[in-house]
Amino acid sequence: MTLTHEPAHGRLGFQLAYGDTDTVGIAYFDIYYRWMERCYSTWLFAHGIRSGQMAEDLGVVTVGISSGCRYVDTVEVFDEIVCQAVADRIGTTSYAVGFEFTRGEQLVTKGQMVFAARNPGDFGKAPIPQRLLDVIRTLPEPRFELAG
Repeated sequence: MTLTHEPAHGRLGFQLAYGDTDTVGIAYFDIYYRWMERCYSTWLFAHGIRSGQMAEDLGVVTVGISSGCRYVDTVEVFDEIVCQAVADRIGTTSYAVGFEFTRGEQLVTKGQMVFAARNPGDFGKAPIPQRLLDVIRTLPEPRFELAG
């Protein structure tokens, strides 16, 4: 498999090393959060948006309000994984970005991060700015649905 790195499409690939696993070589649960954040940040950056500069550039800040991960299959050291960001839900003041981790065409983990737009001064709810909405809408729809 050729590792994919296409930040503008919300897609990046990586190969696990021993630092990503427990003592028996199985992926340690927290690696997925690092890769979700990396995928999200580099995708925004590829579209000219930096989280740390949103207040100045867009007039809002975004705050993470929830996150989660469902582990579907075992991932082991040296497995090659692709993380694809997907548009799970887009509201008026918040949005959910899903992360589909695949080995080949098989889903191994599905994550999600939910962000809310807030006014920088008082952190009151704010509408998602059009520029950010346009970027969020570049993400593909989810390919995989998990039951219950």
